[in-house]
Amino acid sequence: QLVQSGGGLVQPGGSLRLSCAASGFTLDYHDIGWFRQAPGKEREGVSCISSSGRTTNYADSVKGRFTISKDNAKNTVYLQMNNLKPEDTAIYYCASIPQPCTANLDDYDYWGQGTQVTVSS
Repeated sequence: QLVQSGGGLVQPGGSLRLSCAASGFTLDYHDIGWFRQAPGKEREGVSCISSSGRTTNYADSVKGRFTISKDNAKNTVYLQMNNLKPEDTAIYYCASIPQPCTANLDDYDYWGQGTQVTVSS
């Protein structure tokens, strides 16, 4: 399973870090994607990191502000979110996939429980 932590309420321009810890399996053979879903909108991909940690990618909307990283020793992936904007408000989910990240949500085998991120003054 994947267990998320972090999130909360932050003012515009602030920062938050989300964590996604895997238990029962190793992330050595899984890519991890971060997704978000705002009210009334579809779930969208935010970022992805390869199983090796050497390859990352980001949605254009978060590029330069979000950083994904991986700690293999802790079997955990992080999403550092800086310069947050109100439009970043959403429930954030991490998900694992035993292949390179795809846009098809059905390809992901485990999902975190979701964590609320609210950016508001």
